[in-house]
Amino acid sequence: MEFAFEPWHWFVLGVLLMLSELILPAFAALWFGIAAIMVGILYWMFPMMGVTTQFVTWIILSILCTLLWFKFIKPLSTDKTKAGLSREATIGQIGMVIQASPENEHIRVRFPIPVLGSDEWNCRTLDKVHVGDRVRVVEILGNDLMVKAHLSTNENR
Repeated sequence: MEFAFEPWHWFVLGVLLMLSELILPAFAALWFGIAAIMVGILYWMFPMMGVTTQFVTWIILSILCTLLWFKFIKPLSTDKTKAGLSREATIGQIGMVIQASPENEHIRVRFPIPVLGSDEWNCRTLDKVHVGDRVRVVEILGNDLMVKAHLSTNENR
């Protein structure tokens, strides 16, 4: 008696592979499982597919799903903030002054990429800066950042 694959075999294999992702930390079995379910759907739609065609289709779809993950989906999930990074990663960041008071050294700066988890910071500066000027982080002082006027700001004045 010869074993014949049925579409439900591919569905079961796909679900088992996706469930194995709970145990395996590689994050690859998920894509093999999705490919197996896709082969099950294709085999259900086209029952004349041979066993070799099914396996080749599964391999190709597994590779495609994995490549699509690394090319398009994974880059969307990367953290673009500077939260949790060291002091060295924060120093040198450039932001724009959004609030300045002429009587003291405290200003408010907005950074294009969040620095240490926040995109706006209370900063201290010894330079004369105005709203709209660009400043660069030179030191971390407790909950404040010490900034200096960025070179391009001084050239424009």
